Amino acid sequence: MTDTVHPDAAGPAAVLIGPPAAGKTRIGKRVARALDAEFLDTDRMIVERHGPIPDIFANEGEATFRAYERDAVADALAIDGAVVALGGGAVMTPETAKRLTGMPVVLLTLSAEAVAARLEKSASTRPLVAGGLAQWEALVERRMPTYERLARASWDTSTFPADRIALDIADWVRAGAPERKDAS
Repeated sequence: MTDTVHPDAAGPAAVLIGPPAAGKTRIGKRVARALDAEFLDTDRMIVERHGPIPDIFANEGEATFRAYERDAVADALAIDGAVVALGGGAVMTPETAKRLTGMPVVLLTLSAEAVAARLEKSASTRPLVAGGLAQWEALVERRMPTYERLARASWDTSTFPADRIALDIADWVRAGAPERKDAS
């Protein structure tokens, strides 16, 4: 039996942030299932509204993509009790970062070794890391201070099974989302 998130919860039950390929969508779906909550993926919302992300980057540019992303994030964060997975760069938009203040934000991290295989499978859908591991590492280095500043808790997805991490995060949400860094 799953424990349902309080229906009167103000804001999302959990917001997952982190670098590309950290498992935000995969783990977020499992967290939502464990909490009997709605799952929202802002990248998927953008695709549904505007088309494939690589096409947006190619035809409209990153600035337009970020505007679409800002709107999708605002819509997702307005859903009380939901589990929300943000795109890797969403937190770099100041308005989005400000919205996350005080929310139950979870940072999912992973090692460069673990991401290498994941990038091979998904590079064509990730325009900002299409150049491979070195590009991913530079991107993460730039973003990590923001990720760490916004996160209330973090889990490393490099080696732990997604199901275990999801159950840990669900337990963390049920416990009131206390400050807890490097929980894996």
